[in-house]
Amino acid sequence: MSKAPIARAKMQRITAEISAIDKRFAKVISESPLCSIGSSVSQETNFQSLVSSVISQQLAVKAADTIHGRLSELAKGQITPVRIAKLSDVALREIGVSGAKAKTIQGLAQASLTGSVPIENLHELSDEEVFTGLTSLWGIGPWTVDMFMMFQLHRLDIWPTGDLGVRRGWESIHKLADQIEPKALDAKGEKFRPYRSVVAWYCWRHLDNKRQEKQK
Repeated sequence: MSKAPIARAKMQRITAEISAIDKRFAKVISESPLCSIGSSVSQETNFQSLVSSVISQQLAVKAADTIHGRLSELAKGQITPVRIAKLSDVALREIGVSGAKAKTIQGLAQASLTGSVPIENLHELSDEEVFTGLTSLWGIGPWTVDMFMMFQLHRLDIWPTGDLGVRRGWESIHKLADQIEPKALDAKGEKFRPYRSVVAWYCWRHLDNKRQEKQK
């Protein structure tokens, strides 16, 4: 349940298990770096991580970084629930945060301050409790929660079938002629429990490997 780093030896055992379950992943794993989920402790608080995720939605990395920097400056270097709650929607809009994202960020701040969702203690809760708590907030959807649980909380059994990159990666790895639907991929992932996050990571990595090969 903690956010402690995952030991390299443990990740090596996990990837060996995945390779034994599905030989197609064995090739991808052998050609890729070791999965980095949980390899180091996040430098962001849970609240900061969620705010960053909301800002990044549907934006290029450079644009998201610019807006995040402006938000940090507006919050006097401290992106905390107290500081964010004091910012007006107008102020957030002026730095490039959309109206919908401003509402979501303010909702996160209020949830944290009131304790309706224990943001900074989410690592102590189960996957189901984290998912239910966060998706109860306006503007926080399954994809955002999946990414948060994988990369902030280091949860190893998240299966983000709603992510296009995971589906395209799976299709490419298994040389599928047709696109796979989330529901079908959900069933395919069952055999990889309790390490589906790692499988998803290698689906993404496979696509990265292919892009790099094309650029050579």
